[in-house]
Amino acid sequence: MRHRKRGKQLRRTSEQKLALMRSLAKALIERGAIETTEAKAKELRPFVEKLITKAKTGTLHNRRLAGRHVAHRATADKLFQEVGPRFASRKGGYTRILKTGHRKGDGAEMARIELIAAEA
Repeated sequence: MRHRKRGKQLRRTSEQKLALMRSLAKALIERGAIETTEAKAKELRPFVEKLITKAKTGTLHNRRLAGRHVAHRATADKLFQEVGPRFASRKGGYTRILKTGHRKGDGAEMARIELIAAEA
């Protein structure tokens, strides 16, 4: 039974899924936008938004909590010095998912997930 099991399994073990989410989050923070399958993008959204919420305050405790998932130092610095302050006045909804059609090889539904532009 799957009672109280949130999220999609993505045909991976929990360790593999966590590694995938960390890798996708690192790429999204570094590049600002990535293209992946729709299911992965939908799973990545809450993962990244929780990291950005931690980065908004920028406390040492939140940096250490985020460091569990963003182990690359330069990416963590970018998260806390650029991305977090960019969304300081926003309460949530830091990412946008745009559907981009089907992948040619296997027909998987693709999507582009991106960090939204900062409010003026």
